[in-house]
Amino acid sequence: MTAVRGPVCAAPHYAGPVTETRPAGWWSRTLTRLTADDHSIDAAELRADAVSAGCEPVSSCRKGAVVTVTGRLKSVVYTPRETVPTLEAELFDGSGSVTLVWLGRRRIPGIEPGRTLTARGRFAAFDGRQVIYNPRYELISC
Repeated sequence: MTAVRGPVCAAPHYAGPVTETRPAGWWSRTLTRLTADDHSIDAAELRADAVSAGCEPVSSCRKGAVVTVTGRLKSVVYTPRETVPTLEAELFDGSGSVTLVWLGRRRIPGIEPGRTLTARGRFAAFDGRQVIYNPRYELISC
C-alpha cells in the first residue's frame, strides 16, 4: 500500500507580517498634523481621550453588550412622541457615533452640543442606527 499525499502548497508560510512598519518620527507626525484637516485631527484627539479614559471605541461596540463610551455631543434633539417624549443626543468619539436616548425627558441640564461626557449602558441597534437607551452619564468639564 502506498500513502496518498495531499497537494503541496508552493507558497511559503510567514510567521508574522511581511513588511514591518516603524513608528513615525517627529517630522512625519508634524507633517501629518499640518496637512490633515480639522475633522481628522479632532477625531484623533477624541480617540486618544477615549483610550486614556479606559472606554471602548464606538466602532468596536457590539449589540447587547454593556459598554462605557466617552466623546463629544454633536447634536441634542428633543423629539415629542405621541406617547413618550424623548431626548436624543449624538455622541461622537472619533471612531463613530452612537445616539443616547433618554425616554420621558424633555431636557437634562448640561446635556448640550459641544459638551464632553462619558456614558454607560446597553448598546443596541434600532432603525439602522446605534443607540444606548437611558444611559448613566457623567459630564466631563473641559
